[in-house]
Amino acid sequence: MTTTSTHTPSKLTSGQAPSWMPYAIGAGAIILGAALSALVGFSIGLWAVFAAIIFVVVGPIVVGSIEGGRKGKDAFARYLVYGAFILALIPLVSVIWVVLSRGIPGLSGNLLGTSMNGVSGVTDNQAKSGGPAYGGAYHAIIGTLMITLWAAVMSVPIGLLTAVFLTEYSSVNRAFRWIGRIITFLVDVMTGIPSIVAGLFAVALFVQVLGDPSARFGFIASVALSVLMIPTVVRNTEEMLKIVPNELREASYALGVRKWRTITKVVIPTAISGISSGVTLAIARVIGETAPILVTAGFVASINYNAFSGWMTTLPTFIYYQIMNPTSPTAPEVSADRAWAAALILIVIVMVLNLIARLISKFFAPKTGR
Repeated sequence: MTTTSTHTPSKLTSGQAPSWMPYAIGAGAIILGAALSALVGFSIGLWAVFAAIIFVVVGPIVVGSIEGGRKGKDAFARYLVYGAFILALIPLVSVIWVVLSRGIPGLSGNLLGTSMNGVSGVTDNQAKSGGPAYGGAYHAIIGTLMITLWAAVMSVPIGLLTAVFLTEYSSVNRAFRWIGRIITFLVDVMTGIPSIVAGLFAVALFVQVLGDPSARFGFIASVALSVLMIPTVVRNTEEMLKIVPNELREASYALGVRKWRTITKVVIPTAISGISSGVTLAIARVIGETAPILVTAGFVASINYNAFSGWMTTLPTFIYYQIMNPTSPTAPEVSADRAWAAALILIVIVMVLNLIARLISKFFAPKTGR
C-alpha cells in the first residue's frame, strides 16, 4: 500500500501575502528608521520620516515579489497612503508631546486659581531659588471663556441663518439668487481676512459708536473674533445642509408641513452632527488668536468679569507676554513654565468644546428606529 502525503502550501508559496505582512514591514521600518536616524543625529521626527520612507518603498517591493507586479503597484498606492498618514501624525504627536512634557510640571492650584496681580520679578526670583511660584492664569482663563462665549453667541446664529438662506432659499428662488451670490462672494472674502484687520475693524467700529478713541474691552474682542468665525460657520453649515437628501424635504412638504418647520424639524436635526463640528472648528479657529485680542481688549494682570468694561486677558495674550516679557528677566524659566501650562490649558479647553459638540450632536440627532 502506498501512502500519499498531502502538503498544504503556505500563503507565501501560494502567491498571496500573509495578513501579518504589513505589520512585519512596519516593525522593520521602525527599527531601520531608528538606526538611520541615529547615524545622522537622532530625533523623533527624523525617525518617523525614515520609517515612513522605508515602509512605502520596501512594502510594495515585498508584496510585488510575492503576488506579482500588479499587486505590487496596488500595494504601493496603499502603502503610500499609510506613509502619508504617519507623516501627518508627526506634527500632531510632536505638539501634544511637547505641550504635555512642558506644561504638566507647571500646572498647580496656584496657576489655576490666581492671577498675576501683584506678582513681580522678586517673586519669580524667589521661585527660581526654590521658593513657591506665585502668579497664575485664572484671569486669562476667565477672559478666554467670556470673549469666546460672546463671539459664539453672535457668530453661530448669524452663520446658521445665513447658511440656511443660501441652501434653502437662494438656491431655489430666482428672486433671491443674486442676493445669495453676493453673500457667497462676501463670505469668501471674509474667509481670507487677516485676524489683525478684524481687530482693527472692531476697534474702529466701537470708536465711532462710543466716540471714545481709547475704547478697549472684552466685547470688542468678541466682535473681532465673530468676524473671523462667521465665514467658517457659514461654509461648514452650508455644506452640511447640502448633503441632506432632498427626499426628506419633499416627504415633509407632501405631508403639508411648512418650509420653516421642515427646516427646523427635519433639515437641521439631520445635519446637526456636522453643524456642531463646524461650530467647534470655528471656535478652535479663533480661541487661539493673539493679535486681535491685543488690539481690542489689551492686557491686564488682574481679573475682570465684565466683558463690557475694562481690559481683559486671554490665554493666548497671557502666553505671549510670559514668553516675550518675562516677569523677571533674570528668571525667565518661571514665566516660561506659566506659558507652557497656559498652552496646555488652552488645548484642554478646545478638547472639552469638541466633546461638548459631539454630545450635542448625539443628543439632537434624529432618532432612528424600526
